[in-house]
Amino acid sequence: MTDYQLVSDYKDIETYKESFNELAKIVFGLDFKKWYEKGCWNDNYICYSYVDGDKVIANASINKMQFVSNGKEYTAIQVGTVMTHPDYRNQGLSGKLMNHIIKKYEQEFDIIYLFANESVLDFYPRFGFGTVQESSFSLNKSDLKAQTATTHSIRMLDTDNTVDFRMMEQFAVERTPVSSIMGVKNNEHLLMFYFILAFNDAIYYIEDVDTIVIFKQDDKHLHIFDIISKQKVDYDIILNSIVSADTEIIHFYFTPDYDNENLQTEFITESDDTLFVRPTCDGGTKHFLIPLTSHS
Repeated sequence: MTDYQLVSDYKDIETYKESFNELAKIVFGLDFKKWYEKGCWNDNYICYSYVDGDKVIANASINKMQFVSNGKEYTAIQVGTVMTHPDYRNQGLSGKLMNHIIKKYEQEFDIIYLFANESVLDFYPRFGFGTVQESSFSLNKSDLKAQTATTHSIRMLDTDNTVDFRMMEQFAVERTPVSSIMGVKNNEHLLMFYFILAFNDAIYYIEDVDTIVIFKQDDKHLHIFDIISKQKVDYDIILNSIVSADTEIIHFYFTPDYDNENLQTEFITESDDTLFVRPTCDGGTKHFLIPLTSHS
């Protein structure tokens, strides 16, 4: 293998940052530019990359955050944006980056984890990662605990509106974890990514309860991707404010901390995002789902 240079933590170095973004567009079809031009690339997102000259040819990034599981907090590293330029594959670059990250952080953090698709399921166990099965959570609208005619007005937020965007930034920093069963803290850089790039047409503010909800209604299915609040979420108020006459089933993309005996849970058997954790663990609770908006 050619002796490529390893560089890291280059969010303020334009040449590397732009080259990283070009590689992300080639490999994943992702364009980070709007995200980092809006100032969302902070010190909790660090790239480790091999460069050939000034060109980023392989990368593995880390996301520093705190994990909340059953009310306890753990320091965590999520590995993401693992990619290699097509012209430089089969040289072991991703493996070298993974080993570098593990050696650097395994003593400092309680957990290292990542999500991977089925094409690389045999790759990460080589580095001591084990798979952990997540669950799905849903609720029939008819099983809402307190169906009420009292609703709260909701307003769609616009990431290109300065006032709205500042509000999103504030909520990202000050939010409480969406769940004490399984949640994350200090991951505002990732939430801002979802605000700006993934769900910019699905962000709503409920002023009466000072809460932002990311959701989409698809036919009879209501998909709730995140509930961002500065205090404990009141699910009955939130759900009654966003369900429509057409809603029959509510899907949660996180572990709802919702005391409702009719909440339906089942293990996810097929997914494009398989959870890998190091050291291996059982998640600490039978059914859980790491919040979608914390995925890197």
